Amino acid sequence: MTERNIETVGVIGIGAMGMGVAKRLCAQGWTVWVRDIRTEAEDEARGAGAHVAASPAELAAHCDAVITLVVDDVQTEAVVFGSDGVTSGARPGSVLLATSTLPPGWAAGAAPRLRQRAIELIDAPCSGGPAKAHSGEMSMMLAASAAVLQRCEPLLNAISSKRFVVSEKHGDAAKAKLVNNMLAGINLVAACEAFVLGLKLGLEAQQLFDLVQASSGGSWIFSDRMPRVLRNDYAARARLDILKKDLSLLLDVAKEQGYSAPLAQAAHAIFVRASEMGLGELDDAAVAKGYAGWEGVGLPASLRMAPTRHA
Repeated sequence: MTERNIETVGVIGIGAMGMGVAKRLCAQGWTVWVRDIRTEAEDEARGAGAHVAASPAELAAHCDAVITLVVDDVQTEAVVFGSDGVTSGARPGSVLLATSTLPPGWAAGAAPRLRQRAIELIDAPCSGGPAKAHSGEMSMMLAASAAVLQRCEPLLNAISSKRFVVSEKHGDAAKAKLVNNMLAGINLVAACEAFVLGLKLGLEAQQLFDLVQASSGGSWIFSDRMPRVLRNDYAARARLDILKKDLSLLLDVAKEQGYSAPLAQAAHAIFVRASEMGLGELDDAAVAKGYAGWEGVGLPASLRMAPTRHA
């Protein structure tokens, strides 16, 4: 297989995270191509210096590496292997970075299919949210051969500040990401449940936030999400339905191992219930809105918070 220098990069799926990655690469001087089903997103990326492709196949024809940042395995399969997908136009020796949270089996099955077309795969789920995607400070979990990772090192350095090479086995990075998101989902449900209870007990919201953040009950996700609740700000950075999906994938993997994961089951049930209330398209901090509705508790209309380290 002819190895290509990684100079031109495509980003398929320029939602909150993908847009951050595309703009980061443009700002770093990379030649960037983008594709999304939303023309307004493509226009925004074009304004940042990216080229817009009419299809994943056209994008892949221009690029040495392609990053997919779409919702799930169904969309990933479609943009990679579907009609006018990446594999229809990709250059021999190019690399695909699958950075969405996907079932481990997808990466394991996709790698040999891609290799038949002289395309290498990096199983590369990312974490950190839109702000870190934009600043190049995402965390990435990686599974691929050492040679492919070395070839993509400049690209990986441009979009992430923390990289964890899990193994060379495709699917292992996806497994690690699901374990991380299991904890994120459980911690978020616990944070919302406790915070809304504090309000029901009559505690003042800002003070409650400050004291928990400074005490043993605090967590990264409490410090990151509860300021959104205090500001009554549920604009989606990470949609509630996305974390619901991730917990569902995690439970499928746990079930395959005969592992009951009772806390993950309980957290997933809360996400399902909140989604059924119509909160699925909001930020996942809206789990607090779910608890407030179920318990008849009023949330802060909007508080002007002092900046916090995680807000």
